Amino acid sequence: MNIPNFITFLRIVSVPLIVWLLLEGNLVSAFWIFSVAAISDALDGFIAKRFNMETELGKYLDPLADKALLMAVFITLGFSEIIPNWVVILVVFRDIVIIVGALVFDTLTGSLTRHPMKPQMISKINTTLQLLYSGSVMAVTGYEIDFGIFVDLLMMLMVVTTVISGITIVTEALKRWSDDERI
Repeated sequence: MNIPNFITFLRIVSVPLIVWLLLEGNLVSAFWIFSVAAISDALDGFIAKRFNMETELGKYLDPLADKALLMAVFITLGFSEIIPNWVVILVVFRDIVIIVGALVFDTLTGSLTRHPMKPQMISKINTTLQLLYSGSVMAVTGYEIDFGIFVDLLMMLMVVTTVISGITIVTEALKRWSDDERI
């Protein structure tokens, strides 16, 4: 266990605490812990790349931590009726399609294990927007700030990138599957 993997592990461990704080209505504390967790996502990647500490474990743990954090926060914010249910369904459905699709794809072809897919720029932008949107919702609601148009705009940008990234990932996977079938 190296430093980047430990930071990622702490991000995973923060998820139940953030969910509990959200359910208790303590959005300000949830926002600050969520913000640290979100920053740790960039930090662990920077440290891993900068100091040549990338590991096989980290390649799987980091996206798992992102998915766990974002899915838990979106589901909890939706359950608490803080964000629209359709947004929760869209974000969670995209992630489930990606996870299940990857598992099925790898089971059938074995190619993800040999040649993992690299994260695309649209997916990185989407993750950033999901983090910004959910964090903004916690801050605006917790601090009772009126940034309605900003949060709505952020939500729409996040929704668009969620759809585009989902389509892009599925399209790339189908193309890759088709290429594997020809081999």
